[in-house]
Amino acid sequence: MAEAGTIFIAIFGIAFLLFLVIALRLQAFVALLLTSLLIGVIGGIPLNEIAQVIQTGMGNTLGYIAIVIGLGAMFGEMLQISGGAEQISQSLIKKFGEERAQWALGITGLLISIPVFFDVSLILLIPLVYNLTRKTGRSILYYAIPLVAGIAVGHSYIPPTPGPVAVASLLGADLGWVILFGILAGIPSMVIGGVFFGKFIAGKLHIPVPDIMQETPEPKRNTGEKTLPSFRLVMTILFIPIALILLNTVSGILLPEGNTIRNALNFIGHPFSALMLAALLSFYTLGIQRGYTRNEVQQIATKALEPVGMIILVTGAGGVFGRVLVETGVGATLANLMAASNLPVILLAFAIATAVRVSQGSATVSMVTAAGLIAPVVETGNYSAPLLGLVTIAIASGATVLSHVNDSGFWLVGRFLGMTEKQTLQSWTVMETIIGGVGFLIVFAISWFV
Repeated sequence: MAEAGTIFIAIFGIAFLLFLVIALRLQAFVALLLTSLLIGVIGGIPLNEIAQVIQTGMGNTLGYIAIVIGLGAMFGEMLQISGGAEQISQSLIKKFGEERAQWALGITGLLISIPVFFDVSLILLIPLVYNLTRKTGRSILYYAIPLVAGIAVGHSYIPPTPGPVAVASLLGADLGWVILFGILAGIPSMVIGGVFFGKFIAGKLHIPVPDIMQETPEPKRNTGEKTLPSFRLVMTILFIPIALILLNTVSGILLPEGNTIRNALNFIGHPFSALMLAALLSFYTLGIQRGYTRNEVQQIATKALEPVGMIILVTGAGGVFGRVLVETGVGATLANLMAASNLPVILLAFAIATAVRVSQGSATVSMVTAAGLIAPVVETGNYSAPLLGLVTIAIASGATVLSHVNDSGFWLVGRFLGMTEKQTLQSWTVMETIIGGVGFLIVFAISWFV
């Protein structure tokens, strides 16, 4: 009976959260906190201890997530303002050629959306799609689907983009494993959902450049120089933090504890150090060396932090949600039920994230909610570091599928491509589902070997 009661608490909590977000249109941060308070009360946590539980959940989460997302945002803003993102896109289009522009656009979207937010990446790169569409006369979907697929993969799968960083923080997953599995799952997802499906859907739906976008200019650079930063420089700065984090993870596997090299790599390869180095390098090489004053660089860095505040708070509230579930015993109950049913934790994580995604739309809220429910299960289980990385990507996959009319990305892409709601469902929604489905199948298959 006690077991049934704790499961009811979990189900009621999710239903109440969705009611607040969908029916009452309550802001996700407030909705998560309010749900956590209610679950704490009905779950039997002493009233005088609930505030401390909330404080602990928020503090434990933000102590990590705020630093990682903040540094990543400043690095991404510097990449965008300096013209570094434009350099990546131009260089790849030139290298691949017009006939293989789909591949170039997919890779460009993936690389740029790792440090740059989804909507900014789309706005920055969509003129490339318009120009290629005008030049070739093809359906705009032929070029747009690979681009948005790459952006979606980078946005959902590969840190330091906020989604997987938030989930990794809530689950206690090693960011190196998350990056590795995000790449392994993300690249095939981009190829299948972007390049291959892009060709298919472009043959079914011929959509020209929207009339309101016919005279869209090339993206303007906010730099006084006419030249862009070099491709080699931009790629070096982009991959330095990823390489350092991966080296830290590899050293933890190959080298014994206490080894000097392992300790050094643990320091420089920690996400804090790696992203700090990338941010400082971008300030100097993409800012100071290109004519920006120190004050201008400071303004750029400060501006970058403005849009991440709500992401950080929502993630922190997800940490509170998870902490409250632990204190009420929901996590232990779910773990016992999973052990009895032999249901893989990776499948449960994907299913929960998918259900929340379909219900309320936001990928970030879906990831945070699913991670909040799975975190207590992880705490009570004995899961390896690689498996936690796979669970993180499974949640990201579930939070990607089936984007529809309650997702802001659905309307953003539909507007920029001049599509009707039906066409957006036929193209964007199917593409997102392919990306999430392929990503999940890959990590699920890998989970049998780790």
